[in-house]
Amino acid sequence: MQRIIIAPAKWRLTVRSTGRVGTRRFNASCVRAARRLASSLGVTNPRDRIIMPPRVASCSCGQLSLTVTEAPIRVSICHCLACQRRTGSVFGAQARFRTQAVEVKGQSQKYVRVGDEGSRIVFHFCPHCGDTVHYQIEGHEEFIAVPVGVFAELGFPAPTRSVYERRKHAWVTVPPQVEHLA
Repeated sequence: MQRIIIAPAKWRLTVRSTGRVGTRRFNASCVRAARRLASSLGVTNPRDRIIMPPRVASCSCGQLSLTVTEAPIRVSICHCLACQRRTGSVFGAQARFRTQAVEVKGQSQKYVRVGDEGSRIVFHFCPHCGDTVHYQIEGHEEFIAVPVGVFAELGFPAPTRSVYERRKHAWVTVPPQVEHLA
């Protein structure tokens, strides 16, 4: 299996692919650049993973946390009314990861919500401070979603998808390169 490895030392990116190695420097939002570099070196297998320095997300009190070791599969923003209520903001921003790349520590309480299209979403929140730290959609347990804000990382990758835009507040502007879904 080919690998893309982002080493933690000042965001130096190293790509190893069947004997070919390329190294460049990038800032913290380097995932797209990593994919371009990998492509230029002939790494095209969709099963390849971008292995990153561990990212840690936690609730406000620190009792519930998680560590991810891969880049997000997707970062999206959702304008549905449920996400607006859950976050107390005008949209929710979340990153999706493979469950195997996430290690959860601490105790959580669960809240199950039925989505607009009938899917059940299991939210895990801290029983002490109430912050939602992760959630999963029943039937899709191979993925785990993490609200971007619990990473508290300014260089987190930008969203690539915006959903439920028919419920988007008129004054919210979404970058045009993002995939827009009604």
